[in-house]
Amino acid sequence: MRVAVIGGGPGGLYAAALLKRLDPAREVTVWERNAPDDTFGFGVVLSDETLGGIEHADPVVYQALREEFVRWDDIDVVHRGTRHTSGGHGFAALGRRRLLAILHERCHSLGVELRFSTEAPHPARLAEAYDLVVAADGVHSATREALAHAFRPRVTAHRCRYIWLAADFAFDAFRFEIAETEHGVMQLHGYPYSADSSTVIVEMREEVWRAAGFEDTDERESIERCAKIFADALGGRPLRSNNSTWTTFRTVVNERWSHGNVVLLGDAAHTAHFSIGSGTKLAVEDALALAACLQEQDSPERALAAYEEERRPVVASTQRAARASLEWFENLALYLDQPSRQFAFNLLTRSRRVTHDNLRLRDARFTTSVEREFGCPPGTPPMFTPFRLRGLTLRNRVVVSPMDMYSAVDGVPGDFHLVHLGARALGGAGLVMTEMVCVSPEGRITPGCAGLWTAEQAGAWRRITDFVHRQAPGTALGVQLGHSGRKGSTRLMWEGMDEPLEDGNWPLVAASALPYTPKSQIPRALSRAQLTDIREQFTAAARRAARAGFDLLELHCAHGYLLSGFLSPLTNHRTDAYGGSPEKRLRFPLEVFDAVREVWPGERPMTVRISATDWAEGGTTADDAVAIARAFAAHGADAIDVSTGQVVSGERPEFGRSYQTPFADRIRHETGVPVIAVGAISSWDDVNSLILAGRTDLCALARPHLYDPHWTLHAAAEQGYEGPGALWPAPYRAGSRRPQTGRLDAPRPRLTLDG
Repeated sequence: MRVAVIGGGPGGLYAAALLKRLDPAREVTVWERNAPDDTFGFGVVLSDETLGGIEHADPVVYQALREEFVRWDDIDVVHRGTRHTSGGHGFAALGRRRLLAILHERCHSLGVELRFSTEAPHPARLAEAYDLVVAADGVHSATREALAHAFRPRVTAHRCRYIWLAADFAFDAFRFEIAETEHGVMQLHGYPYSADSSTVIVEMREEVWRAAGFEDTDERESIERCAKIFADALGGRPLRSNNSTWTTFRTVVNERWSHGNVVLLGDAAHTAHFSIGSGTKLAVEDALALAACLQEQDSPERALAAYEEERRPVVASTQRAARASLEWFENLALYLDQPSRQFAFNLLTRSRRVTHDNLRLRDARFTTSVEREFGCPPGTPPMFTPFRLRGLTLRNRVVVSPMDMYSAVDGVPGDFHLVHLGARALGGAGLVMTEMVCVSPEGRITPGCAGLWTAEQAGAWRRITDFVHRQAPGTALGVQLGHSGRKGSTRLMWEGMDEPLEDGNWPLVAASALPYTPKSQIPRALSRAQLTDIREQFTAAARRAARAGFDLLELHCAHGYLLSGFLSPLTNHRTDAYGGSPEKRLRFPLEVFDAVREVWPGERPMTVRISATDWAEGGTTADDAVAIARAFAAHGADAIDVSTGQVVSGERPEFGRSYQTPFADRIRHETGVPVIAVGAISSWDDVNSLILAGRTDLCALARPHLYDPHWTLHAAAEQGYEGPGALWPAPYRAGSRRPQTGRLDAPRPRLTLDG
């Protein structure tokens, strides 16, 4: 096999060495356009996991790296002159130049041909002349661009400028330092990579960079100014550069990683923001996987398919974490007023890979100090601290999210709803929400949706609230009021979600006459008189909800239902007073909110659920969501329940763990209004992390409560918590401890004698 490697960075060199080592008969050639000792950047961080893979794959390289690594455990966060240190993190780093030298030596010893200061031939020519072409030519990959029609790359530029520098001394920890200047916030990321050298990255928002005049400074002046700004962190020492320039980070994603016999590796295939230190790590792991798949598969085609199948999920997970970290630093200014320890905790958990529980294992003293500053009583996890909304005090921060059950008859909730909501109320959550309760027969999503347009329905709900208040004292029960709009008259979810009814349809209304899907019924655009009628339907339903005994009312302005349809420019094409500008699109939802707030008891809180983004071009953005939340808060909303999407059928959500929480985080910090975070929050560790970091006030979970109605009580048991934030109902107290496991955990009987 003849192998061509384009790019002599760590990923390309390591791939070349492994491919040659595993099969010495292979002819492996590396093209690198720079000289052997040219390098950009200074230090490289690798995880213990990656090092373990290197040790297994090539002990020679591992031993050489092991002798060079600088190791440390601490992270320092400096915020407004106060330094907080968290230990137990475990880093290993070395100079990038030394890493390349080690890989050069290994390639030479194995017989890999290295062509430095030489541009690689066009990938199409290489593909004809070689059996395999490995494109490891970096974030600006010429190979990727030449074959863009096949790889279909998406390159996203972000909001910060950064410059990669170095200092001639070793930090004693991974250091994050914040500088609040007259031009805006700047941050330093620093870590040692040898006994006498450290990498220093200075980063700031684009607008701060321009305001500070860095756009007009040369390399020397830039590094001198950065050294002056961060003089305390550097101890007054200078910084140095290596052809360092200010740049913007770009996230690279490719739909495909291979085309014919050409395969992408490392930054050519994917990038991850430097703040999580995974760029070189991912490239080295790519090389390991590619070499292994070529050994295991019986053809290059199958090997490249197996390589992508193996690596893509790992990379996607890392990129989600990197994106969360990147956006945290982009929005750093939001968090500056947090207490210093909470700020440090927020920074440490920004990517969602380090969590409350994980950080407690690493550094219990630091985590306990953050909890104490937050107000957690001793032995109380953050999720079991109380929270007050108007006249209602919730005993913990867990919310059972609204979940449509599609099990009502003529809008009347029955025994199913009593058992469903009653079970979750007994399960310990601070607040249990109903499904969307419809304000009229025409406002239903499906024939199975529950309602509050009749006295019979109100009486059935009263039966449920009485049960909850009597049998689960301390649990609040909230009602979510909504109208389906253009998403109504559809089948039950398990019969075909969003599919129109085969018969028995009712007419639909919406902000504009736009169907949800091509198959959907076309709604009628609401007239002014109909808007008044619907507003009165909401107020009548709210009065019934108050008499039914609900503790909290949420107005559903999300997910493309009627009120949401007014808010989004994709679904509101009106030209009257209720369409056009954001203020006009807000008008009707605010009118409904005001009318409901007027009839809803003053001591009981009202929340509003919004879709903070439509996940679609031209739709509601995060900036719009802040304005929407601020408007509802000004009208008296006690909290904003921050969801996303489901507004247009062509949406492209960026799914992932806790993927919607950044929207809630931003709304909370920009508006000051309490928020409820939702969206793939699946563990009590997630809840503790989000609450303690100050990214949300409450966490709403749906599917976990379908899997386990007693999710909150079990979370308390698993954390050894027995306080007032999670009280077991008296009949269930015997089950408040985990059942014993089987005999496999017991000591084995002695069956032999020694001696």
